[in-house]
Amino acid sequence: MKTTVTSLAVVLILAVSAILSVTGAPTEQIPSELRLDVADRNPWTHLELNNSRNSFQFAIVTDRTGGRRPGVFTRAVEKINLLQPEFVVSVGDLIEGYTEDPGQWALEWAEFEGKLDALQMPFFFCAGNHDYSNLPMSRDWQRKFGRSYYDFKYRDVLFLVLNTEEKPVPDKRPYHISREQQQWAADVLALNTDVRWTFVLLHKPTWTYPEADHVKFGWASIEAALGNRPYTVFAGHKHQYARYIRHGREYYMLASTGGVSKISGIPRRTFRTTLAGLGQGRFDHFVWITMKEDGPVIANLLLDGVESKNIRTLPDPSAGK
Repeated sequence: MKTTVTSLAVVLILAVSAILSVTGAPTEQIPSELRLDVADRNPWTHLELNNSRNSFQFAIVTDRTGGRRPGVFTRAVEKINLLQPEFVVSVGDLIEGYTEDPGQWALEWAEFEGKLDALQMPFFFCAGNHDYSNLPMSRDWQRKFGRSYYDFKYRDVLFLVLNTEEKPVPDKRPYHISREQQQWAADVLALNTDVRWTFVLLHKPTWTYPEADHVKFGWASIEAALGNRPYTVFAGHKHQYARYIRHGREYYMLASTGGVSKISGIPRRTFRTTLAGLGQGRFDHFVWITMKEDGPVIANLLLDGVESKNIRTLPDPSAGK
């Protein structure tokens, strides 16, 4: 008899707990910053707000040049301002470059930096082959910005911004990461073994080139230094979007934010694209990242999909009556 009563009590407790969970009853813990009246039954699912103190959001813009299409990057700045990330990071190709005329590249940098004046949050530069095209342009970058590779840390997340265009020479090599930069990256990573995530940003998608090049041009050393830590890699250059899984990590080659492109839109799952494997992946976008406690949530925002509140405004129907 005692066993039967105990069993009934357990069932009753579980049933009450289930009801309280569903209805958001008064026993539910209310976040200190939330003010509301809790009754026996409530019109919400739960009160676990999506507002961790360690969460933050940032955007990544990709290639603007290499055949710039006027107006696209300006639209991207406007749409990023609508969404208000905490900062914006680039993967390079910001000006057309490929000239040794100081007057020409000065005009191009002035034009680009004028566009950044409208951006309402910090912008972090990354050197692309159009920005760091030759030795005179590399010296001008150093004069303007100092370092061509650097790191920063925000809310226990490490950002490693690399330069794949070091010591530019016309030898057709796909990319170049100097021994000095490799050692610097290894040192930075060794000093930051306890960060919760690492983002690597670089212009050229080094992993898409032959494996033999990885040792020769410095990428193998970077990957070795990254080791088993949680990390995500973003690059641009080819103006064609693709996601890769490499060493159990996500590597992204981004499309364009105004660079030359035969815009084809998002790849659809058709027999033809499935057979080809990758689809085309040519569209204008920026990447929106929400950094959560357990890793990043990554979204691609197409420029045509982000609109302001003024998308449709009508006059007050009662005005003049």
